[in-house]
Amino acid sequence: MCKIFISADPASYESRTGSVRLHGVVTSLRLENLHWAVLEEIAGRDGMTVAQLIERLYDELVVERDAVGNFSSFLRVCALRYENPIAHGLIPRDATIPIRSLDANRVLEGLPRASRVVAPSGEGLHPKRALN
Repeated sequence: MCKIFISADPASYESRTGSVRLHGVVTSLRLENLHWAVLEEIAGRDGMTVAQLIERLYDELVVERDAVGNFSSFLRVCALRYENPIAHGLIPRDATIPIRSLDANRVLEGLPRASRVVAPSGEGLHPKRALN
């Protein structure tokens, strides 16, 4: 089982710092190369640069949550949340199809329940609870 994971190219999990400008303020983000690559694919689907995608995600997160928190972790989760619906056939693998053209509610509703579980603040996610 572990061979699938440990055979990953070490370059994919090396961290790299990228500088982006969020409304004129230069911010540094440290992510693994694989996360940067996924963000690049997401951005490219909608004709954006990674910097434009990151600024848009930041802005929409502020509007939705009034705060940002750990933005680097949020971007890592974004990369996983992109790959998960692709694996379930809810987002086409064809990278020429823009994300903005998809029905977000339909994509989210199609995810398995375990993929939608969010642990209450301050609590860990119990594996058996997540699968029920």
